Amino acid sequence: MKIVSWNVNGIRAVIQKWFFDWVKNNDADIICLQEVKAFENQIPSEVRFYMSNYDYLWHQWSRPWYAWTAIFFKKWLEVVEKKSDFLFREFSDEGRVTEIVFKHWWYIIYLLNVYFPNGGDRADGTEMLSYKLDFYEKIRQYIQWIRADWDEVTICGDFNICHTEIDIARPKENENSIWFLPIERAEMDKLQIDWLIDVFRQLNPELKNQYTWRSYRGWARERNVWWRLDYFWISPTLMGMVQSMQHQTNIMGSDHCPIIIEFR
Repeated sequence: MKIVSWNVNGIRAVIQKWFFDWVKNNDADIICLQEVKAFENQIPSEVRFYMSNYDYLWHQWSRPWYAWTAIFFKKWLEVVEKKSDFLFREFSDEGRVTEIVFKHWWYIIYLLNVYFPNGGDRADGTEMLSYKLDFYEKIRQYIQWIRADWDEVTICGDFNICHTEIDIARPKENENSIWFLPIERAEMDKLQIDWLIDVFRQLNPELKNQYTWRSYRGWARERNVWWRLDYFWISPTLMGMVQSMQHQTNIMGSDHCPIIIEFR
């Protein structure tokens, strides 16, 4: 099974940049997208044509053209439930969570596709770090609820936090920057306490210069000045089934790159 996660920074923009070639070449069973920035009735007709072998779940809400998430999944997949973050009503105006629950072999797997809040102050001066931390806490509570029934969890998306110094190109220069504040990084530590595993770092504990987001400014891509903000975290049982995980840094079209995980 192959699952892909990508913050596309606008679905209507990315489909103008070889998106469908990317879909065809990867042939993923599940595609999780963040920041699709379109209402469901604005989905370009080409999406339905080129991805006709997928069903989908689209989460939009009241705040136009902001966050929003979507999951495309192959029609053969045995999906038993589809959700868009009704458990997190205080966050629902930004459409940050989509979720499917599916059977794979003898496992029940909860797949959460999440666009975590940025945490930086808004243009009007509104402080958003506390909102971000509260969002993380609600996600953790939900994961604990799932794990209480011994079901499996895969959570992917744009986490908007670099967990450790190895996950950022310039740790010292950014130690007081949003996305790398100690109070934010502690939220990632809590995921470990909840018995979730950062798949990429588990497979590559010492591998440096491995990132998923870069600024469009200052030739950041060419200088490899990136941040690792996009993750797959999974429950321990699933870790034994992981075959590979990679960052597709050669794929253009967004300020994030796709990440892809394959299970045996």
